[in-house]
Amino acid sequence: MKPPSMEFMPLVNELRGLIEQARQHVAQTANSTLTLLHWKLGARTQGEILQGARASYGEEILPTLSAKLVPEYGKGFSARNLSRMIQFAEAFPDEPVVAALSQHLSWSHFVEILPLKKPLEREFYAEMCRIERWSVRALRERIGSQLYLRTALCKQPEALVDAELARLRAGGQMTPELVFRDPYMLDFLGLADGHSERDLEAAILRDMERFLLEMGAGFTFVARQKRISVGSDDFYLDLLFYHRHLRRLVAVELKLEKFQPAHKGQMELYLRWLDKYDRAAGEESPIGLILCAQADTEQIELLDLGSANIRVAEYLDKIPDMQLLREQLHRSVQRAREQAAQDALPPAAGPDEKGH
Repeated sequence: MKPPSMEFMPLVNELRGLIEQARQHVAQTANSTLTLLHWKLGARTQGEILQGARASYGEEILPTLSAKLVPEYGKGFSARNLSRMIQFAEAFPDEPVVAALSQHLSWSHFVEILPLKKPLEREFYAEMCRIERWSVRALRERIGSQLYLRTALCKQPEALVDAELARLRAGGQMTPELVFRDPYMLDFLGLADGHSERDLEAAILRDMERFLLEMGAGFTFVARQKRISVGSDDFYLDLLFYHRHLRRLVAVELKLEKFQPAHKGQMELYLRWLDKYDRAAGEESPIGLILCAQADTEQIELLDLGSANIRVAEYLDKIPDMQLLREQLHRSVQRAREQAAQDALPPAAGPDEKGH
């Protein structure tokens, strides 16, 4: 016969679940209400400042409001925080968008996002926070590592970036442009100088959790050294993942050297094999990622890797100078957008097509 305490354990566990669920709901509701309050306070104060007749009105109003609100409601309504709320309303002027985001992002999340200068960058981090449920610390780390500038999405024209984020906000699926990055930060692997491809693979497998964090939410590890049998020959794919948002297999090849055109043929073979033998019903075609020590942008453009479902990205095994990295990424984004604009132009007319 069970002891009385054990007999009631299923009921106790069920009650615990109900209590925890209610607590989470209360915390989420409180967070959403507080975040929306901050937005409303900022929007109302901003409107008042804009109506002010004197140039100094904006400078006077915040200390005055703060002096009245802090004694009643606490330091959260200091002049500095009121200024932040105004910035919040300016950066996110659409109340329904803020209401939707506040179901997932806390005021602390928005405080991290607000200093970002570009609207598309702010929207990117807000949407990725919502989808991938980042903590404030995770958000801070991703902003610090220049995640937005490292995405394929950022290299597209701004109109396409805006459309992609709007589609995502409306409930659309993530695309490879949002998922894949360049470069990948693998400094946490602690690789020694002169490491081999096998050392790199072994280090990733030892620290798979952090590798998946760098890859982004949605990745699931499937296999290492996946055997690809073609005729009488066997080939081995370094790493195989599945991405649940993209609903497709992701083949990863590790290369210590600079990217070579021959790597494309190797990856194409793997992708075609996976598409024929491993792709499940309802899945999209597999996609390949070649992680290499260095890549030549012009070679990659000429090879038209995108049409073959292949991505190439560099990996950094040491912590870079972030200012230098930021400058390099800005240049890369600018070049990619200029190239995209050039590709969008109609072809020049030939001699026979020109008017006389």
